Amino acid sequence: MKKNLILLLWTALLFIGCSKNDDNTYSAPKDLAAQDFMWKASNYWYFWQDDVPNLADDRFASDEEYTVFLESDADAGDFFDNQLRFTEDRFTFYSPDYEEFTKILSGITKNNGLNFGLILLDGDLLVGYVRYIIPGSDAASKQIFRGNYFTEVDGQRLDTNNYIDLLYGENDTYTLTMADYVNDEFTPNGLEVMLTKEENFQENPVYITNTLDVNGTKIGYIFYRRFTDGFEDELNAAIGQLQAQGITELVLDLRYNPGGRVSSAVALASMIYGTNTNELFVRQRWNPKRQAGFSTSSLEENFINQIEGGEAINSLGLSRVYVLTTDRSASASELLI
Repeated sequence: MKKNLILLLWTALLFIGCSKNDDNTYSAPKDLAAQDFMWKASNYWYFWQDDVPNLADDRFASDEEYTVFLESDADAGDFFDNQLRFTEDRFTFYSPDYEEFTKILSGITKNNGLNFGLILLDGDLLVGYVRYIIPGSDAASKQIFRGNYFTEVDGQRLDTNNYIDLLYGENDTYTLTMADYVNDEFTPNGLEVMLTKEENFQENPVYITNTLDVNGTKIGYIFYRRFTDGFEDELNAAIGQLQAQGITELVLDLRYNPGGRVSSAVALASMIYGTNTNELFVRQRWNPKRQAGFSTSSLEENFINQIEGGEAINSLGLSRVYVLTTDRSASASELLI
């Protein structure tokens, strides 16, 4: 089973069917199908199932009571947030389009390659800043770089009321008005950059691999964007490059890495630390209802000595690594650290 640690309730997507009372006789009204699915999936898979009173197996005395509960929030996302979410859960979110969602897990999106943040100025005005540019994207071929600022989109000044429509709307192509920060003010510099989103763009999560020589010490640097399925070969090649260059220290940049596949985290850990297949890397813990159904061995992942396909892992054998993080570094990133 492919296991993912990312900001989502991935296991809910694997849910097949589990009735609230095991008799499999209840059929939810069509307009409550999403809420019905969410309750059943969460009752069965949710890590905090036994901490949420509304998810208790004996929560409802009748189908009628259960139906009234499902009707408590017409919006499926609000239903989960208000009725099912554990108070300390910062990972789970609702996605209405599972096909689009699974594409995202594989790093496939409609994308122009611009990753940006927004700064709130006085009042409701906003300024955009470039975090990074995705290699191979439309933005990578334009005069826009990390650290640049922009104040307008298609001639409209960015503010808290229009930024969603301008930057995340239906328009696949838009033009940014670039700006400089001088004397505590953002001023347009006369440069405009037109960007176009590409359908089904797949990004290679291994963005940058460099070796720096600092006072005689060779330091490797990898900017790793996501623990994405299918890119272990690229990751192994990057580590092999650093290995060939004789690095003795490593800086791993996970500042914008939200997580991904556990198997990719196991592979990267083995590439950095070692390939002793008898040494434990992670032991999974599920909710009490599901934990009892797994054998001990199926819950454990050891370090590995080859990636999928049988290629030997390039391992640096380091006992120390420097990791760059932000509040966007999560899940599989945290597991690796």
